[in-house]
Amino acid sequence: MSDDASPDPRSQASVESLHDMRMSFMGHLAELRRRFLFSFVALVIAFLVCWNFATDIFNFLLQPLINAAPEGELANMHNADLAEPFFTLLKTAILAAVFLASPAILFNIWRFVAPGLYPNEKRAALPFVFFGTLFFFLGASFCYFVVIPFGYAFLLGFSLEVSNPTLMIKDYFALTTKLLLGFGMVFELPVVTSFLSAVGLLTHRHLLKHWRIAVIAAFILAAILTPPDVVTQMMLAAPLILLYGLSILVAWFITTRRERRAARELKELS
Repeated sequence: MSDDASPDPRSQASVESLHDMRMSFMGHLAELRRRFLFSFVALVIAFLVCWNFATDIFNFLLQPLINAAPEGELANMHNADLAEPFFTLLKTAILAAVFLASPAILFNIWRFVAPGLYPNEKRAALPFVFFGTLFFFLGASFCYFVVIPFGYAFLLGFSLEVSNPTLMIKDYFALTTKLLLGFGMVFELPVVTSFLSAVGLLTHRHLLKHWRIAVIAAFILAAILTPPDVVTQMMLAAPLILLYGLSILVAWFITTRRERRAARELKELS
């Protein structure tokens, strides 16, 4: 009997499998870092562009308050220290850069996910970039032109009954930013739903099953993202519920079409 035992093929295959898994994991990390770097570069370029117009962008954000204020001087901004206006304009440029670079960011998200998708799923991911950007801007526009004017007029009306408000530039920017980004992300719901439905991770049946929870979650999210007044909260909760209903219709359309195609292919094979 030979002293040298032959290597176990199963053990060798297991080692090779672990090695392949490790290489695959490191490859995914490298791709994630690459996509993050590209997104960051796009954000930096967008910031450099927006920084040159930071004052104009902030005045644009201030316009709904000016329109809502019954007296012009109520819309005047104040600051607690000398550095506050500078940092507010810096954050304004960053906010604008997020909007400007959103197509590039969404594209890099798709590029990171695409290698793991089937060809038909990749075709479903391509519109994700376009419609993701479109709905993000639609949500922010709805907030800017509808929610903020009504909400700020409502809050100013209550403030004037009990005090003479002094509006701080930092607080106004923080509230406006939270509203714009919140509405932009909320309006992404149909886009995310359509993508998940297209790749088979979500169906209209799941959404219908949990619609009661979704309604409660809409009001909770509205309470978190908006000021503590019923009018502004309803202006977020109501569109969110409508978007959830639209998501059900989109998921139904995509799911039924996918199931019919799968049934037809199965019939052809049998």
